[in-house]
Amino acid sequence: MSWSQSQLRRLAARAFIATTVTAAAACLSFAFFHWHTQDLVRFLCYVAIALLASPLKVSLPGGTLSVNFLFTLLGVLELSLPETLVLGLAGTLAQFYWRPARRLRPVQLVFNLSQVTVSGTAAYAVYHLVSAHVLRTPGPLALLAAALVHFFCNTAATSTAIGLTENTPISKVWSDFYLWSFPYYMVGAAIAGLVSYLNAQIGYQSSLLILPPIYLLYRSYRLYLGKLETEKKHAEQVSNLHLRTIEALALAIGAKDQTTGEHLQRVRVYAMALAKELGLTADETEALRAASVLHDIGKLAVPEHIISKPGKLTPEEFEKMKIHPIVGAEILEQVEFPYPVVPIVRAHHEKWDGSGYPFGLKAEDIPIGARILTAVDCLDALASDRQYRKALPLNEAMAKVASEAGTSFDPKVVEILARRYVELEKMAQEHPVKAAPKLSIDIKVARGLAPDAGFAESVVPAGGTKNSSDSLRQIRGQLGMLAQLAAQQSGALDLKDICQLFAGRLRRLVQYDAIVMFEIRDGMLVPAFVSGTNTAGFAGLKVTTGEGLAGWVAQNRKPIVNGDPAVEQGYTSLVGETLHSALAVPIAALGVLAVYALEKNAFSPSDTAIVQTAADELATAMGALPSKPAAGAAAGK
Repeated sequence: MSWSQSQLRRLAARAFIATTVTAAAACLSFAFFHWHTQDLVRFLCYVAIALLASPLKVSLPGGTLSVNFLFTLLGVLELSLPETLVLGLAGTLAQFYWRPARRLRPVQLVFNLSQVTVSGTAAYAVYHLVSAHVLRTPGPLALLAAALVHFFCNTAATSTAIGLTENTPISKVWSDFYLWSFPYYMVGAAIAGLVSYLNAQIGYQSSLLILPPIYLLYRSYRLYLGKLETEKKHAEQVSNLHLRTIEALALAIGAKDQTTGEHLQRVRVYAMALAKELGLTADETEALRAASVLHDIGKLAVPEHIISKPGKLTPEEFEKMKIHPIVGAEILEQVEFPYPVVPIVRAHHEKWDGSGYPFGLKAEDIPIGARILTAVDCLDALASDRQYRKALPLNEAMAKVASEAGTSFDPKVVEILARRYVELEKMAQEHPVKAAPKLSIDIKVARGLAPDAGFAESVVPAGGTKNSSDSLRQIRGQLGMLAQLAAQQSGALDLKDICQLFAGRLRRLVQYDAIVMFEIRDGMLVPAFVSGTNTAGFAGLKVTTGEGLAGWVAQNRKPIVNGDPAVEQGYTSLVGETLHSALAVPIAALGVLAVYALEKNAFSPSDTAIVQTAADELATAMGALPSKPAAGAAAGK
């Protein structure tokens, strides 16, 4: 059985905690088996003072630091081992339950009590060993040795537990959060030595005099930490500024690209979990966090009709799309992030085998953040609805990503993702998505009669292609005769009749299984003529301009070839054979002509040219019809 890095780390953390608890139990058993006290009143007095001083504590990222260590050192000098341990445990319990900053989980409480016990026992043993066998007499050097042992045992245990639990180097945790407290242990040792000296001179009642020094030590803690907190607050403000920049840029992307907040949230959660398991540095992790939101910002330079196209891109359109990683990197270079976001954004479409873009980077030449982001983004994209297809079930999406391990994706990243994707999806669902502010992209601005340069003449793009121009000329002539016939018989023919004529001729030229002529009415596309498969279902469709295949074509005046009919509004309610290909073209500004086929990828570029030609001639014929309700109400049955 192979163990993952995260499983080994959790196992090591549990083993360390269990070892610490076992050692503490052994220390307590030994101490209480040899329980004795020389002066019960003095012992109780020390316990009372320790309890009163327990609220004097400061919060740290890894826990709290209090003056309890001072009483442990005092116990080392003045009390027996069991009394010393009781003194330390009493102060620790009071610290955690008397107005605590946060509630500890049971395992945290047990671990803290255990480390206090072990460090107190070690300090007691070192003091008496040094006094008896090294110095041959008690003294400041023995107390200094005890204070050093207490400091290292206490802080090293906490640093180890945090480092193993959070996958952070133990030495970094210790140096960042606990090394600075070393001088205060030395000051505490000096205070304990002074109290012990006063006890020898004037009696243990002098212990009451240690309360003012303890309070001064606490205030010293607070002043020093106040400076640290001010610096930390400034760093957080800078970090928050970058975060707001990220959110603002993400909002700019969202205004153009229809990527949802849920998608970005899931990508971020997945990416952060993989970054932690793969052991990325703090800077690499923060860079990946930003890039998971901003990787598509370069799409701001891509025409909107390409981004929102609910179908396959043409080679020319794909060339335009491929610039977005480079443009995105150039935009983010201006932000000057303090961590390497730009390389991730620039490389997030590179592939493991070198077949990606824009530079064809291969394997580990691709930044690790980009390798993580590419796999995670692909998984969630496959499992999310898109304009050109429906979402795959999560397990099928994961299987598709796994099939490309070693070609498109880093095998190590895919292995972790395949093992944890169900767990990570649950984590993503547990994080609420902050609703993005609605941008005013749909309002109409009344002021401003014309731009300074005046208005350009509106031009509707002509249909067809330059290929097979002779064939198209013949087709245009044949359909043109139908348009002339419709014009001559404008009093006898309605829209349905004209569409029937065109559909019959078009069927000889393009192989399709269903045809729909959508007419624009009040911002909606309504079928004015339907023929072929699923006739009854298509006749009841109403498509909003801008939505689905036909709506996109109507809004952008551009054709879609081999689009997925399933994304058409209301298509899922159709009853009958399943259509897999759609070819839709604009009929000038009047509507959309769409043909559908049962086979996938059924239509060719020449089919597109023919259907566009038919649409152009149909627009001419429709223009010759008298304006009357019958012309717009003739939906085929």
